[in-house]
Amino acid sequence: MKAYVLEREQLVRAPADRVFGFFADAENLEAITPAFLGFEILTPTPIEMRKDALIEYRLRLVGIPLRWRTRITSWEQGRGFVDEQERGPYALWEHTHRFEGTDRGVLMSDRVRYALPFGPLGRLAHALFVHSTLARIFDHRFVRVRELLEGSGGP
Repeated sequence: MKAYVLEREQLVRAPADRVFGFFADAENLEAITPAFLGFEILTPTPIEMRKDALIEYRLRLVGIPLRWRTRITSWEQGRGFVDEQERGPYALWEHTHRFEGTDRGVLMSDRVRYALPFGPLGRLAHALFVHSTLARIFDHRFVRVRELLEGSGGP
């Protein structure tokens, strides 16, 4: 199984408690996910974010409806958390979220370690569209986080 890594960093010019609080509210995932995914949280809200919390989603990937379940496998209040796929489109999905206060705001980092099923076909799918689609999703998140947490339309 070939594993890939996507890493992103973003400086968010907002108070640390506001930034972490935004990501600690699972309902905000819909606000930072591109519309083309048709992303919807199925788990009844509010969701208590903590170690071992389960979150069920529904989305469309290249038009195919999918269900996805993740578990919070690590939770450090104010500092970060890890969500891992238990069921979904990937053979492996481990998303580490880190938050570090600085004198200019919060340095937020994402590290996603992922793999696709289907061996050579999965590697071909990665080269053809998965890699670029994930980049597009995280580019969208970057813009939306800036709009929601630094702009006037923030929660």
